[in-house]
Amino acid sequence: MNKEKLFLEDCKRLLKDRLLTEEKETIVYSYDATPGLTGETPIGVAFPKSTEEVRELVKFALEYDIPLYPRGAGTSVSGGPVPKKKGLVVSFQQMNQILEIDPDNMTALVEPGVVVAHLDKEASKFGLMYPPDPGSVAVATIGGTVAENAGGLRGLKYGVTKDYVMGMELVLPNAEIFRFGGKCVKNVTGYNFSGFFVGSEGTIGLFTQILLKLIPAPKYKKTFLATFDSLKNAGEVIANIIRARIIPATLEIMDNFTIKAVENYLKINLPTEKEALLLIELDGMGKDQIEEEAQIIQEIIKKFNGDYSIAKDEKEREKLWQARRAAFPALARLKPAVFIEDVAVPRTKIVKMLVGIQEISKKYNLPIATVGHAGDGNVHPMILIDPQEEKDLEELDKVLHEIVEKALSLKGTITGEHGIGIAKKKYILKELGHQGIKVMRMIKNSFDSKNIINPEKIV
Repeated sequence: MNKEKLFLEDCKRLLKDRLLTEEKETIVYSYDATPGLTGETPIGVAFPKSTEEVRELVKFALEYDIPLYPRGAGTSVSGGPVPKKKGLVVSFQQMNQILEIDPDNMTALVEPGVVVAHLDKEASKFGLMYPPDPGSVAVATIGGTVAENAGGLRGLKYGVTKDYVMGMELVLPNAEIFRFGGKCVKNVTGYNFSGFFVGSEGTIGLFTQILLKLIPAPKYKKTFLATFDSLKNAGEVIANIIRARIIPATLEIMDNFTIKAVENYLKINLPTEKEALLLIELDGMGKDQIEEEAQIIQEIIKKFNGDYSIAKDEKEREKLWQARRAAFPALARLKPAVFIEDVAVPRTKIVKMLVGIQEISKKYNLPIATVGHAGDGNVHPMILIDPQEEKDLEELDKVLHEIVEKALSLKGTITGEHGIGIAKKKYILKELGHQGIKVMRMIKNSFDSKNIINPEKIV
């Protein structure tokens, strides 16, 4: 009997009916949400319910030399959970309990399979919030977002996932259980372990419990939708809002291509002749402060010849947000596949990045729609292709390369929040250099000398 069969027999004894081995069931775990990226079909998919079960799976993997691929909801768009070799996918979707919300210490202890939006909803019952809100917030899990250090629309004001991880329990690649951190606001004992594990893309440990910081939910909000005849004017508004020391909760941008697609999809009277749209939301505890900041923003928009509307109530606010949320489904109607890119530049360079993307689109005759978190310089060019067209696939690779080169030329980064995984692995040398790769390999090897946890990712 070969080692894979022996390995699966041990997994079956441990998990009973929480192990999938039929190819018709496991094949869907060979990919994530990255268009056109498919890996190896796993030999099995495990659904542990406890730290001890995760630990046993790691022991089996070590004994039989079988790779393990941790997985949340599979919403990654970089190939993070996609198997590169025959191995076992470890799905954390059944470890989905909120173990504690401590309103006095403003913390939440959760299992990795908890959905991000569900945690935020439960925290709201205590007047608290969990700010990280990636685009897949309604289905993405805490474990996956911690592994990717996910950001989201509120990153400008509230930061990203790494800013909220206070501690963790995980199973190391040697099958030992490691716990660090706690509810103390200040804690500088030893290394900054969160820095090792948050954003590690599941390559150096399997998270089983995560302690998160919560913050008070704002009482007041004010939402603007502003449109402009030029990208330059939209960029000036972004810069001048920050220069006025106003930090919106969200500051989103959509280009003309996206505006037209959304209007065609929703029919909500968006001005399709405009070159750029900004969605701006202020929030806070003081109504007077919100009103003062709103007045300043209105003056800035007017100064740069923008038109704007302000939501009068929650219903109108949702209507304004509908335009931003509809970007991807609106674009998905236009071509069989939408490839979502992710780069970030200093926010003072965002207009140059947007103009550069438009030039790349014209050069290769591939439609590219761009939305982005304008306040923090993170942009998402969405490249529309037909995977059945060989020319589209050939041009896609060139387009991706030039978008990365453009971001780096503006002192930016190859990924702001989607991670490296498989899709961005070939570009990482351009940003980190040989020494950076060497350091990352040293870290990986020190934790996982047998290379069994999510191998061939990042480095």
